[in-house]
Amino acid sequence: MSSSIWIQAAVENVWQAITEEQALSQWYAPGSTWDIPKLAEGEKMTFTLMPNDHNQLADPLPMQLTIQQVKKYEIFSFYLEVPETVIAMSLAEQDNGTTVSFNMQGYDASLANLKALLEGDDIPHQS
Repeated sequence: MSSSIWIQAAVENVWQAITEEQALSQWYAPGSTWDIPKLAEGEKMTFTLMPNDHNQLADPLPMQLTIQQVKKYEIFSFYLEVPETVIAMSLAEQDNGTTVSFNMQGYDASLANLKALLEGDDIPHQS
């Protein structure tokens, strides 16, 4: 099962929003930070989940992720510890916009945030 959403934005803009540190911090667990030294397969990046109402964390939780696949304007995927737990975001140009899909369920709030960010609306899910 997967989560997906159609966004009225060019695939280039969507790609930027799913692969750049500043943009990711706005829509994927807003307020949490990303450190992506090099956007390339096999490289390490760090996602730091900040405490919020939903996760009951007392302190920021840094997670080191390994980039599995980077195919410009098509797919960006990474995993936490083992390749079997990969999170993949796929892009497809469709109806003068872009459909973004996660390879698993549970990302509806994040996708709604991404859509709002790219379409110029307020971010609906702040934590």
